[in-house]
Amino acid sequence: MTRREAREQAFIVLFEKIFDNEATLSEIVATAKDAELIKINAFAENILNMVEENSEEIDEIIEGNSQDWTISRLPKVSLAILRLAIAEIKYIDEVPNGVAVNEAVELAKKYGTYEDASFINGVLGTVAKA
Repeated sequence: MTRREAREQAFIVLFEKIFDNEATLSEIVATAKDAELIKINAFAENILNMVEENSEEIDEIIEGNSQDWTISRLPKVSLAILRLAIAEIKYIDEVPNGVAVNEAVELAKKYGTYEDASFINGVLGTVAKA
């Protein structure tokens, strides 16, 4: 599995989490693995662990860099992608910031809209420079 595929799998889990606040990311992963819906490798698990361990700080970063947007108003696709990318930027040293931003924009193009991709690029560009 490539890192791009791993990011996509992590995105799917993060997107699911938005709709199931009661479940932990680990529970969602276990359920999806049992049903053979996804494959999660160590890289994807690392990202998911970073998001889960640092969710409050990640959401503060998103709100602090999303002018006039709150977490509750963001499109769900954008929110999941931002959480994933910020976890990579802030907590995974082996991934260059530019790669994390580019991969997030590509996910937004695939699963969201042009506006989502543009918004994500702007927010992550600011986060990466900070």
